[in-house]
Amino acid sequence: MTKGILGRKVGMTQVFTESGELIAVTAVEATPNVVLQVKTQATDGYNALQLGYQDKREILSNKPEQGHVAKANTAPKRYIREVRDAEGEYGVGDAIAVDTFQAGEYVDVTGVTKGHGFQGAIKRLGQSRGPMSHGSRYHRRPGSMGAVINRVFKGKLLPGRMGNQKRTMQNIAIVHVDVENNLLLLKGNVPGANKSLLTIKSTVKTNAKHPEIKMAGAKPAADAQAEEQA
Repeated sequence: MTKGILGRKVGMTQVFTESGELIAVTAVEATPNVVLQVKTQATDGYNALQLGYQDKREILSNKPEQGHVAKANTAPKRYIREVRDAEGEYGVGDAIAVDTFQAGEYVDVTGVTKGHGFQGAIKRLGQSRGPMSHGSRYHRRPGSMGAVINRVFKGKLLPGRMGNQKRTMQNIAIVHVDVENNLLLLKGNVPGANKSLLTIKSTVKTNAKHPEIKMAGAKPAADAQAEEQA
């Protein structure tokens, strides 16, 4: 079973662990997602939750969109994604917040990388340059095209668009869950520019060895729940 939520990349900062180690973390703002549709094996051929994130003005949505979100009694959403084989029993209109995750869990984060436009082979692919002295006539060119038979072989590494591609980083540790501010602090960097959409799901590599990370000053989930009940 999978847990998932949609969020927005806020930026990066640093926190201290209990052992005194300074680590870089990415802050992800994940305001409560609304369940817009529950897909089942019987009706759709697979099990999934359709989540909506970030309200948008009604004038920016068409009538089918408005009718779809009306079933969940919510406003039109800017982003709609699916989480397959979602964990838990949810109905249309229910909210999924950051407290579905806990510090110490590991997740897979999907986003669209920063776009860098059209770039040469050196910057885009890390190829080596030629001699920069006078007369070489070969400085930053892509190199040989191989056997010249009036075409370029498939797979040849050449200049082109760089970035702006969907990428997933696996086994990202959740360092802290801030329920009050709807924030997740993830260890390290994640794909995408600030303010870009991120999809956060339970990691698929369940057998990987995960070292425990505890942020300095953070209370274990069990202690926090005990204080709330008290």
